[in-house]
Amino acid sequence: MRFLGNLEAKTDSKGRVFLPAVFRRVLQTVGEERLVLRKDVFQPCLVLYPESVWNEQMDLLRSRLSRWNRQQQHLFRQFVSDVELLTLDGSGRFLIPRRYQRMASIEQEVRFVGMGDTIEIWSTEQADRQQMEAEEFSVALEAAMQGEV
Repeated sequence: MRFLGNLEAKTDSKGRVFLPAVFRRVLQTVGEERLVLRKDVFQPCLVLYPESVWNEQMDLLRSRLSRWNRQQQHLFRQFVSDVELLTLDGSGRFLIPRRYQRMASIEQEVRFVGMGDTIEIWSTEQADRQQMEAEEFSVALEAAMQGEV
C-alpha cells in the first residue's frame, strides 16, 4: 500500500473533509475500511493510518516496550490511547474532531501528504512552513543516502 502525492482540500463547517480520491482508491484496492487518526509525534500535523498499518505499529511498539516497566507502559498507553477510529461515509468524507483540528492548527484549508503507508493531514499554512529549501533538502538527502545521518 503506497500513498503518494500532495493534495489540498477544505473542511466544511463541521470539520468534515473528503479524503482525496487517489487515496480512497488505494484503500479500496487493499480492502481497508477503517482508519486511525492520531496527532504526529514530531510535527504539527495529523496522521491517518489504515487500520492494518496502525495494528502493525502497535505490535512493533508493544514488542519493544516492557509491560513491567512503568515508564514504558506509560509511553505505550499515551501513544495508543489518543487516537480516533474513523470510517469514511458514503461520499468519502470523514470528520476531523475539533480537538485534533486545534492540535494541528487546522482551520479550513488542509493538505493531504502521502507518506507511503500513512497519510499526513496538515493545515496548509503549517505545511508550507515545514518544507526545506531546495539546497538544504539535497544536502540532507545526500547525507542520509550515504549513511551519514
